[in-house]
Amino acid sequence: MKRLLMACSVCLFSLMANAGPQINVGVVYDYLSGDKSTYMKRVFNGGTSTAFVKVNILEMIYDDDGNYREVPLKDQHDSTARDGLMASPARLIVPANGTQGTRLLFMGNRDKERYFRVRFVPVVPQSDDEFAVTDEERAEYKDSLAAGVKVLAGYGTVFFVRPKATRFDTAIQDDGKRYTLRNNGNSVVVIDEFKDCVAGSPRDCRPTLRHHIRAGRSYGFDKEPGREYRFSLIEGDDSKPIEVKG
Repeated sequence: MKRLLMACSVCLFSLMANAGPQINVGVVYDYLSGDKSTYMKRVFNGGTSTAFVKVNILEMIYDDDGNYREVPLKDQHDSTARDGLMASPARLIVPANGTQGTRLLFMGNRDKERYFRVRFVPVVPQSDDEFAVTDEERAEYKDSLAAGVKVLAGYGTVFFVRPKATRFDTAIQDDGKRYTLRNNGNSVVVIDEFKDCVAGSPRDCRPTLRHHIRAGRSYGFDKEPGREYRFSLIEGDDSKPIEVKG
């Protein structure tokens, strides 16, 4: 799961910008609960000009070693609909200091948990990209960028689609030297705000971490004398604070 944490860091797509559109998509991880099929994701533009944003989605397929590959979505059997996550709309026009939303809709099999990379990519509109702007508006926008804009920054997020029959079952083992959490359920659990600190000194800590434990996987750490470990174990909507002494 460390690979997932590294892979979902903010992606930068260089085009041309010093000022101009500056989008923000909020949290990097989103979760679709088993009883829901849609999720609203909002994009904020804190820049000085309109942002034209494409939403691109790939599915993340994991192997037994925990490595993954990103693949295009396939059509469902006997259907023209995609099997997986779709964005509607997939093209956003976000005004300066404004917000627009896209609805992420899941269609397909939910017998097991599925994972998707969702990228929000600012672009310069072209004549055939379905942004529905006139040639004059397109030319004016390009001229405004050419006046000083150097980089358009986009973001990559990870979207978890939980199984329809979601079940949480986290087993904890503490053998005195090592503390281990194993996910025996069928959906990801989160180790949030993991703090490794000097005992009695809550501000003397190593960098705070976040871990995802996929179904059938484990996360553990060695306990060091004189240190204490604090984190929240999140299973869906439930959060449980845990403190471990070294």
